[in-house]
Amino acid sequence: MTTTQTCTDPRPIWFGALAWTSGLATSVPTAQLTDPTPCDGFDVRTLLAHLVTTVRRPAALAAGTDPMAYPLVSEDVLDDPTAAYAAESAAVRRVWSGPAGDALLDRPVRVPWGEVPGREALWGYLNETLVHGWDLAVATGQDPEADPDLAAAALAAARRMLPAEPRGGPVPFAPVVPSAPGAGPTERLANWSGHTR
Repeated sequence: MTTTQTCTDPRPIWFGALAWTSGLATSVPTAQLTDPTPCDGFDVRTLLAHLVTTVRRPAALAAGTDPMAYPLVSEDVLDDPTAAYAAESAAVRRVWSGPAGDALLDRPVRVPWGEVPGREALWGYLNETLVHGWDLAVATGQDPEADPDLAAAALAAARRMLPAEPRGGPVPFAPVVPSAPGAGPTERLANWSGHTR
């Protein structure tokens, strides 16, 4: 991911995305945990455990530790990934809130795509939150559209920071998927990130 302009504060949008995805997670019945998802290689249970990782990593950034020390799938929460995601997404919102969170926005942090200000790293985690929230909603028959203003802002940031080409290799995203006519902004964001139903 690259950017040539300063990002604004992504926290209000990210916090909204976390709340939306947390609501989806807590609505998943146990019987659906083994259902497939649009995210290759993940059933609902492992997708939720990956979502836990996507909140543990920005919490690590705030603590000044290595976010990549957390595995792609947080296997320690597989017994109850819905409760784990709800609790940890609430915790990461607290860490990044208020004056302490303000100070983190311009602090340089190391993420897979390089050293960037904290605010730019959060745009990446926002993308993961909404795209995997969409995956979860599609897999479990829930409304796959987040608040349209929130999703549109995330889509604009993704188009700025995640180029359509190249994809694959060091850019771990599949090619852009053409969006269906009438697709909402959350689905268009998922498509831009290479996800499809």
